[in-house]
Amino acid sequence: MVERQFGFTFSADHRVFLAAGLPHGSSGWPDWRNGDPEDLAERLAWPVEGVLFDVKHNVFWHPAWPSRPADAADALRVARAELAAVPQLVPVYGHRYLPGMAGEYGHPVLSVWQTDIIIYGNDLADYIRHEFTGWAGNAPTAARTAVDFWSYFVEDGPGIDVTAPTPFTPYATSAQEAVDCLRMLALERLIGRRHHPEQLIEAGLTALVLDVEAESLPLLAGLSRSEHEQADALFDQVLPELDLLQDLPADATNLPWEAARWELVRWWLQLIVNGHLDPGPGGDLITYEGWAALARPQQLEPLVEKTDAYNASTVIRRGDRAPLADAIVEEARRLLAGPWPPLS
Repeated sequence: MVERQFGFTFSADHRVFLAAGLPHGSSGWPDWRNGDPEDLAERLAWPVEGVLFDVKHNVFWHPAWPSRPADAADALRVARAELAAVPQLVPVYGHRYLPGMAGEYGHPVLSVWQTDIIIYGNDLADYIRHEFTGWAGNAPTAARTAVDFWSYFVEDGPGIDVTAPTPFTPYATSAQEAVDCLRMLALERLIGRRHHPEQLIEAGLTALVLDVEAESLPLLAGLSRSEHEQADALFDQVLPELDLLQDLPADATNLPWEAARWELVRWWLQLIVNGHLDPGPGGDLITYEGWAALARPQQLEPLVEKTDAYNASTVIRRGDRAPLADAIVEEARRLLAGPWPPLS
């Protein structure tokens, strides 16, 4: 058995997935039955070796480790010893990994490139939908389960959870902008994105202050903290009162919610340009929900490349990300100046 040979364990959902049928036809899928043992060993070692690379070349040092030795060789030795005890990450496809935790399921799929680590699927099923069909569903509670050591990079380190609610700041200064914001939130929910109750309440309050008229708006805007669980239901009442539901695009193509996603990408770009969404998280969001979900259109590739450069561990360690953030903003501005969607 491959688990005994290499000393790891598949998680329960990964085991069920592979039992249903071993994927093949691409070098991205590990061949657990007949693969080259050296290739499988390298895939399994990739996450730890990537961290060690950043220890050696990019001065990474985990805060829970003992003090970093001054000598580089000693630092690597200590880091390797610490990493020997972290949960094993098991390759799913390419550099996407699941924690190898026997009997457990529902952990997020991580995209791992040295210490640049982000959540790339709320769980295995969500990852498969996202990576290969373009659809990403709502995140189940189980997907937030901590995975010791590796959670640091998503929760406290440079990684960004792209499945979390969009971290934009309020911006509406007119009734039309307030209604447009409500529409964008509706589009985000349409493609499966989540919202903090505070975001829905704040959008409702902004619309109310700007004289948008809808019977349920005062109820949504006036929710107290103890009433936050009512935000979704009241938001659902506001949408038809403002005639927003009838204008939402249909899921009418082979790409899930293609028209809605293009409209959202434009909104996210506008938020980046106007300073209401930070370029790094904004670029990650567009990469995940736009470029990847829309079958990787080449017109968005420059933005994706600039986002990757912004997230590079060497840049993060040096602390000189401002020019790369500016490059994302300029690319967003360039895209907005052209035809939309930018497919020609």
